[in-house]
Amino acid sequence: MQIVCMGELLIDFVALESGVTVGEASGFEKKAGGAPANVAVAIKRLSMDSAFITQVGDDPFGHYLAGVIAEEAVNTDGITFSKEARTMLAFVSLREDGERSFNFYRHPSADMLMTPDTVAYNVIDNSDLFHFGSITLISEPAKSATLAAAEYAKENGKLISYDPNLRLALWDDEQAAHKGMRLGFDYAHIVKISDEEQDVVLRAGETVADLWEQYPQLQLVMLTRGSDGCVMHTRNGDQHEHAGYSVKSVDTTGAGDTFMAGAVVGILEQLGDSKDFSTLDYAPILDLANAGGALATVGRGAIPSLPTREEVENFIAEQA
Repeated sequence: MQIVCMGELLIDFVALESGVTVGEASGFEKKAGGAPANVAVAIKRLSMDSAFITQVGDDPFGHYLAGVIAEEAVNTDGITFSKEARTMLAFVSLREDGERSFNFYRHPSADMLMTPDTVAYNVIDNSDLFHFGSITLISEPAKSATLAAAEYAKENGKLISYDPNLRLALWDDEQAAHKGMRLGFDYAHIVKISDEEQDVVLRAGETVADLWEQYPQLQLVMLTRGSDGCVMHTRNGDQHEHAGYSVKSVDTTGAGDTFMAGAVVGILEQLGDSKDFSTLDYAPILDLANAGGALATVGRGAIPSLPTREEVENFIAEQA
């Protein structure tokens, strides 16, 4: 089975020290990143085939990133190179607890210039699940490209997962972020929402139960709570809670993406060719997702810190 991810691929310049701002940092370490790219690599490290669709600049950073993805044995047939804009950069500062703040350089970046004509639809054809995030929904033409890919996946009967990854500074305001991030719900069977995203993604007074009627194809909503684990909500009204794992976090970059990867890998492994979500045993799915997310925080940078399936399973066994 194969999962295809679509979205931004960028360079994270991570501050060498924790507890400082970007301006105060003495230097930075170059790391490959971008939420959907992290998911694609995490899926491959969790022992399922993955592919990636994006556009980067035809520049040294863009070719470096494509090489990083290729070295991870992720299918790169969907990566294109733009001569019109450069690869996105993000400067990341870390608090003492590993939480992050971002400063983006993307005015515009190459991923923002993706168009429906540049999407590698054949890569979607060869995949069982299509995953995307909200960053490429912020502005045109990438918004149209992302929605065209999601519509194509929908029309061709693919399972679809979505992460409304909140970077509020990239939107005009909170209302625009809410409206734009909800666009992905029109396509998704599986959605992950972090605790910090709930107030923006959900309207005032709205609960997960209100989503089922609005989005008839939606099957699962995962509310993540960092080290406190998560709650999986299902269309039939069930809730499955997992307490999560406690580790000494260095950098939380990629934790939510690894959780997402673990969830979709666990779901596909159980579903196979079926789309009957009522047959799923959620305990091992959430175990894989939470353990992977925890392990992703013990190193610096996103892709370099993503755990393998063996590492996750050994960690789970040690915690038992």
